Amino acid sequence: MSAPTLFIVIPCYNEEEVLPITAPMFLNKLLSLVHEGKIADASRIMFVNDGSRDRTWEIISELSRSDEHYIGISQSRNRGHQNAVLAGLMEARGKCDITISVDCDGQDDINAMGKMVDAYADGCDVVYGVRSSRETDTFFKRSTAQGFYKFLSLMGAEVVYNHADYRLISARALDALSEFHEVNLFLRGMVPLVGFKSTSVEYSRSERIAGESKYPLKKMIALAVDGITSLSVKPLRMIMSFGLTVALISFIGVIWAIVAAICGDTVAGWASTTCIVCFVGGVQLICMGIIGEYVGKIYMETKARPRYIISAKTWEDGSK
Repeated sequence: MSAPTLFIVIPCYNEEEVLPITAPMFLNKLLSLVHEGKIADASRIMFVNDGSRDRTWEIISELSRSDEHYIGISQSRNRGHQNAVLAGLMEARGKCDITISVDCDGQDDINAMGKMVDAYADGCDVVYGVRSSRETDTFFKRSTAQGFYKFLSLMGAEVVYNHADYRLISARALDALSEFHEVNLFLRGMVPLVGFKSTSVEYSRSERIAGESKYPLKKMIALAVDGITSLSVKPLRMIMSFGLTVALISFIGVIWAIVAAICGDTVAGWASTTCIVCFVGGVQLICMGIIGEYVGKIYMETKARPRYIISAKTWEDGSK
């Protein structure tokens, strides 16, 4: 059996500081896997420029001219991390046997790639890179990240704990993923839905080599909302359950009020009435907001807009 062709898919957004440092690291790892006979020499490192405003695309173009193992594509505008990863995977589809998606910042241990390829050779179509610990994170980052995964699981989204977007996907699993046409992307939840044999590889995550993180708390919250609303209807069911509970309490309150009125034991209660009205009004607004989030997702899905648009490639005829 011949060695598989690997495409390493790396999304990049304003990474001019870190790219010159991590690109040689990825190349050295790719060549070492080729030397070990685990992958074919036709394997490539595909950078995906996500509408960067700095020199990221110029650096990618320079890298592609310096070594044939570097290739790159550029989106017409910034579409977000998940869309950038999907763009790279779909462009790699049909050109390779396996893909490994990994961030550009050098935090994910690239030595885990060898273990991923070994797991593929053992018959796994999907191999998840899972963090063994979060010792390098600040207390706030560690707490919010762990809460992120637990909250997703609580809301019914099927995710792999402590797994981000560092994973290996085989060609047939990638073909199956291409059948998912969601506009609101959450790959961490979509890939497990593909099925096929899977496993996990643990690795230690380092601090960012250079530049600033592209995933602050605001984007993490937005990602969590996308994940929940894209993969689960549990919040809607929670609204219904909560509504039934409030209705039951209200019904008991009505009975109590009628009994109190008959017994002539009524007391004017402006404050309690105001509190109840404000509480119910607040609950209604929250419920409407959650329902509106789902309606908005439906609105975007029905438009069926393209999830990414490639404006440039570092190759013309697809020979790479």
